[in-house]
Amino acid sequence: MITFNDVTKRYGKTTALDSFSLTVDEPGIYCLLGRNGAGKTTLMKLIAGYIGATDGEVSVNGARVGTLNMPDAVHFVESGAVQFNARLSTLFDYAADINPAFDMDFALIMAKRFNLDLQKRYKHLSFGMKVMASTLISISSGKEILLLDEPVLGFDPVMRRTFYELLQESFCEKPKTVIVSTHIIDEIEKVAQQLIIIDKGRLALNCSIQEIDENAYSVTGPAEFVKAATDGLRIIGETAAGTFLSRYIYDRRIEPSDKYSISVLGLQDFFIGLVGGEREAM
Repeated sequence: MITFNDVTKRYGKTTALDSFSLTVDEPGIYCLLGRNGAGKTTLMKLIAGYIGATDGEVSVNGARVGTLNMPDAVHFVESGAVQFNARLSTLFDYAADINPAFDMDFALIMAKRFNLDLQKRYKHLSFGMKVMASTLISISSGKEILLLDEPVLGFDPVMRRTFYELLQESFCEKPKTVIVSTHIIDEIEKVAQQLIIIDKGRLALNCSIQEIDENAYSVTGPAEFVKAATDGLRIIGETAAGTFLSRYIYDRRIEPSDKYSISVLGLQDFFIGLVGGEREAM
């Protein structure tokens, strides 16, 4: 279990998290979204004990976390993390030596799937393969909580798809709490079970992907009919073009009608609407 209890984290005059409270108490693949500077990496570093809170308390499995009490249950891979300049096979051996729970068999299977040359030294890998090597070590760690900060950065589309397939395989083999921060929203939508959105250092949303699928949608048609059908609902965005209006809803479903159309609202459009992003006119 991960708990943030009224946590504030400041860097000088900059507030990264502001009176932030959150509880993650079930295994699952959690998608962590937020605009640049929203506090996503800070949240992960606090869970891992890399930094301490300015105010409030962060706990993992009931124990308070801090720089002097880093939780053994957590494995964190920060975006841009680097490894020792050794052969990948040696890096895997190092990981197994310091962590008895390291799943070497799974690491080797994943390395083969991604065509990683285990005899290559870390510095001789492409940027994408360096990220993959660090991520493989994390996913194979056997830890109860995995924190992945932009794990598909530098991956091509095929690598990204394979990565998410393997992430699901790893979770199915051994359920755990996986928190993934990414800007490639449409792809994580296919594997995530829960969604956490941070906006300007505060918790904007914590819910299941299923709940969004059921309650997030768009309504498009002549403005008078769209307004009549959606007034009183939670509107997270809208665009207008002449006499036509599209409204983006996060609320109960309305009845279908031949006066307007109802469409699925993808996770990316939902996120943009919720955090106040601007949309182009139709």
